[in-house]
Amino acid sequence: MELVLCPPPVTPHLSARTSSAHRAAMGPRAGGQVNPGLALLMWLTAHCSCPQAQGSSQGGLEASGDDLWDSANTSLLHSFWCQPASQLSRDQLSTLIQGMATQQVPLRAWQLSCLANLATRHGLQDDFELHPPNLLLFYNLTQVREATCRAFTRRAAQGDTEMLANLPDQRFALQHMALACLGAPRRRLRALDLPLLGALVCDMHASRIETADPHVLENLQRCHRLTAPQQSALNSLLAGGKTVLGPPGSWNLEGLQALGALASYISSSLWVQVQEAVGLAFFSSMVATYRAGRLSQGDARRFVTGFLKAKAVSVSSRPKRGTGQPCVRGDITAATLLDDLFLVHYDCVQLESCLGSRVLQANLDPLLQHPLPAECQRVVKAKLARVYPHGVPEEQLRLITSLVYLYSRSEISQWNITSRDTVVALLASDVALENQTEAVLQKYLDHNGTITSALLVAIGGSRLCWMSVRQIQAIRPVEFRRAGALDISSCPQSRKDALYTKAREAFGSTRNTASYYHFMRPYLGGAPVEELRHLAQANVSMDIDTFTNLNPRVLQSLSVGNVTTLLGQNVGDLQKARSHPTISSWLRSLNTSALGELGLDTDTASPTGPARSTTGTPDTTPWASHLAPTSGQLGNNAPTSGSAPAHLRYLPLAAALPSGLLWLLYWGIPGPSRDCSRGTCTKASEDGAGPAPHAGKLGLVGGAGHLLRPPPRLQGQRTWPCPTS
Repeated sequence: MELVLCPPPVTPHLSARTSSAHRAAMGPRAGGQVNPGLALLMWLTAHCSCPQAQGSSQGGLEASGDDLWDSANTSLLHSFWCQPASQLSRDQLSTLIQGMATQQVPLRAWQLSCLANLATRHGLQDDFELHPPNLLLFYNLTQVREATCRAFTRRAAQGDTEMLANLPDQRFALQHMALACLGAPRRRLRALDLPLLGALVCDMHASRIETADPHVLENLQRCHRLTAPQQSALNSLLAGGKTVLGPPGSWNLEGLQALGALASYISSSLWVQVQEAVGLAFFSSMVATYRAGRLSQGDARRFVTGFLKAKAVSVSSRPKRGTGQPCVRGDITAATLLDDLFLVHYDCVQLESCLGSRVLQANLDPLLQHPLPAECQRVVKAKLARVYPHGVPEEQLRLITSLVYLYSRSEISQWNITSRDTVVALLASDVALENQTEAVLQKYLDHNGTITSALLVAIGGSRLCWMSVRQIQAIRPVEFRRAGALDISSCPQSRKDALYTKAREAFGSTRNTASYYHFMRPYLGGAPVEELRHLAQANVSMDIDTFTNLNPRVLQSLSVGNVTTLLGQNVGDLQKARSHPTISSWLRSLNTSALGELGLDTDTASPTGPARSTTGTPDTTPWASHLAPTSGQLGNNAPTSGSAPAHLRYLPLAAALPSGLLWLLYWGIPGPSRDCSRGTCTKASEDGAGPAPHAGKLGLVGGAGHLLRPPPRLQGQRTWPCPTS
């Protein structure tokens, strides 16, 4: 495969025939001097862009109006890339970041880390109240001034701290700074402190949560998950009766529903104390919420297991376990399965005794829409084996997603999987494990199925981790290319190596190094040392999130100079991730002078040292000394995590933002629904073939064909890579 190259641009300015609508869109400064990087981006977009979003068309994107861009920009900015953005002026970058905040663009960690360095490099960190909360999580916290510490923390606490999964030191420093902003060290979090801390409470010690003001429940509702000690702390708070719910005996339906998914952590010992009518009404509402797709399978099963355990304790007449127990509840019918209290009326023993084969065959879907406990799932699996001794038929396979994890390779080998839809149904769930993934895909391949880009996107990048090396090798490069950026960060090293090789087949002939790096970035975890040294020489400025996913053994072969050049303006982010296993292993091989060369301190007890366990003793040491002084402003000369600030030599095109610039910043990778490898875009059908309804080139807002001449320093280049979508 070879990336399509475009002829060099030829005209220096907007066409004389630019329409009035186009001039209005570009703004009053459109005639000013243009930043060379921005001019190049504008030409690349206007001259050889492909549709960047599924369903977009030439006519649609050329149409004017704020409503169009309001709907399109979020999709475009989701694929933001730092390399072209580094060419923007301060005003342009500021407008771009504020647009991201307004549209709540869901950027990923690798995008946020480098964008934070760009913003800091241009002295934009003081405008944090106008920036996306997730971006604040990645800022250089030592530059937060004491006077704005509380406001900064409040804004950052609206973000998702899971974004910092690969930056443990930054995550710890953020929590430490937040506590320092509260003033003198205190063990108990007051009600006034909690709105300031927001989601940062999710990373705090269980002992601090347990002693906090009861309003901490609002903070805990924002947590993705609670550790076992945090769950115990939550139940201690609820048992104390000082929360808004009151004592367990006085809980009501509205109060429990206000807890949302947090209620799934309530222990069975507390459910025993809740009034029966209230408990049953809440159980019914939780099952209905799960069946409507508004509650995750994990949360639903955790809640059901805890609640039914309490129910079993309170019901003394519960039948003893054993085979051949009589059906005392009455035969299960189709109507029975529609009852949200089904699992309360029929425990797993009664499910075995009262569920007939015909009802199971005809009502498998409504049965499995209930969040069955693991024991009940095994009962259903055993009944299916008796009904279908030669394997579950394909039309039923699509319904047993929640049971897949219970099946062995030999059992899956009895299935007939001929449809991509069946594969997607079986593997879309988070319960299928390694053996099941490989076995399901192999049955599909054995029936002449092919792994297409659409299939790869549908099942997700993490499924690549569980495919066999042989299955990965069978993926056609064109399908891999069309699939776009797949997240394989959780893969074992052997799979990362195989996926890197496959990515090289798909993108290896890309002539432009910047584009090559953009396409290969997700797969560099399997890159050999020669590849990383080559990228370092090309000044790609690798983001820290990608760096932490490199092969640890390969990283040991890189010198300090290699790493410094490879990370470029992001080298300061090593301090934020020095406790990450991959990075700490490499740092341990360095001497003190090498650490100093990287700008890293040697004091492991500093607030940016290793992240602490949430089960330990809370740290109450103030961190105010690490905050920047109140006086003075953070400007372009302030120390940053990146390189020296760029000289602002060009008039900004802020008036053209966000409607114009946002489109120009998008250098996407081939998406699952289109292929731009031949200069025009084709929409992928189920097998990856077929032209798009509106294939072709797109113009700038207001009209097509308005080209820009390349800036003087770029005119010697003969060919340009077309950004593909």
